[in-house]
Order: sequence, then C-alpha cells, then structure tokens
Amino acid sequence: MSTPQSAARGGLAHRLDGEGEPLVLLNGGLMTISSWEPFAAALARHYRVIRCDFRGQLLSPGVPPPHLEAHVEDVVQLLDALGVGAAHLVGTSFGGEVGLLLAALHPERARSLVAATVVDYPPPAMRAADAALAAAAAEGAASGDGTGMFATMLPIVYSPQFLAAHGDELAARQESFSRLPREFFAGGRAILDAIDTMDLRPLLGAIRCPTLVVAAEHDALMPEERTRAVAAAIPGARFQLVAGSGHALVVEKQQEFLDLVRAFLAHVRGEPC
Repeated sequence: MSTPQSAARGGLAHRLDGEGEPLVLLNGGLMTISSWEPFAAALARHYRVIRCDFRGQLLSPGVPPPHLEAHVEDVVQLLDALGVGAAHLVGTSFGGEVGLLLAALHPERARSLVAATVVDYPPPAMRAADAALAAAAAEGAASGDGTGMFATMLPIVYSPQFLAAHGDELAARQESFSRLPREFFAGGRAILDAIDTMDLRPLLGAIRCPTLVVAAEHDALMPEERTRAVAAAIPGARFQLVAGSGHALVVEKQQEFLDLVRAFLAHVRGEPC
C-alpha cells in the first residue's frame, strides 16, 4: 500500500508505503522524500515506511526552526498524527542527528535506531565545510540558481572515486538541482545552522533502544572519529564503518547500506527498546 505526499494536519509533508512495524526514514539536509525511493521500495515489503521532508526541505511548509529540538518535535507530531506510538528510525546526516536526539528525548518513541554519517558535535573542520555550504546556499536563495551550491557540495559530500566514476550522472543531477526553488536553498542554509549549534554529548547516554551507528570511510564532512564517539557514548550501540564511501553514503554505497539496515532490523525486530 502506498499513499501520496501530503501534510499531516499542517505539519510535515510525508509519504507512507507498505504494512508492518512503522519505520521512519529521516532525510539528510539536502535530501527529500524521493531520495529514499530504492530504500522505501525494499523496506516496504516488511515495514510501514514513513518518509517526510523536514521544514526547510522541498515539500514541507513553514520556516525552518533554528534548533534541532524543533525538528525532533515535528517528527513526533507527525507520528502522533499517524497514530504511531514507537517506530524504527533510520536517518543519515541531518536526519541521523534528528534520530539520535529523538531517541534521547523521547525514548518511548524509538524501537531501534540506525544513525549514519553523524557526529556528536560539529568539530572545526565540519564548521568550515558548513560555512562554505551555507554561503553557497545563500547565493542560491538570492539568485534562484543552485549551480554554485551543487559545485560547492560535490567535493564535500562525495568521495573522489565516486566523482571520477559518475561524472555524467552528476552532471544530470546538477541540471535538476539548479532548477530547485529559492526556498529550498534558504531552507538548506537554516538546516546547516541547526547542525552547527548542536551538541549531543550530554544526551547520547540517554538512548536506550538498539542502535547502529554507521560511518563512511572518506567522509569529508562528518569525520569518522566523531562518528565513533557517538557510538561509544550510546549504551550497547554497534559501530560499522563502510569502506570507500564519502558522506553521501546512501548514494555511493546504496546496496551496502540497505543490507546493513535490513540485517540490523532483522536482529532487533520484536525486541523492546
């Protein structure tokens, strides 16, 4: 079963696929609902898959909140509107940070958590990369042309090997990216600001559900040492390093990440958090 994108009582735009235990896919900062299509199609065979755009992304209305906690509350309100008590959470980058904070602040809502390419706080190198992305996002919002942001993003989120092997595909993606509305780039900048002000270190120990933390070997945005620190701070968390991938793990190593998620979910299915 699949239902089209809509807004939950004026909240986040979302899409539902499949039947079974609820599973929420949480976007990275520059993703949207459609970015998860291959994952949703595979996971919907066994789960009720919920996708949503955060405020500031392509489909959800409203001004993006300046702090991560407000994005968490948006997701909780969506779950409430859908009649979902607790769900499996799978997030990458920004969505992974939201998943971590949701599991810490609302432990009763998290059956399990997969948090990929995340950090406990933004170290200086990440802040510098975010500043470059934010400046490019501001230019895109002002000009209505996202070409500059796409060019800035490429070496930050993709590994050199992926860039070399997928030039034609990325050129086509740049064309579509350049035609996104100004609001998308303004929202992207606000999402970057929310990440730059976060510090999850005092809260990670409160996470009690089964957790898998995944790092990408060549992540130029969220360094492996800080991703390992996330796993070390969560009681009983597992850590997995994916070799050969840049920050855009869900693109570069799509099948490998999907296999990790499915294996982890199979292990925890039916176990209480």
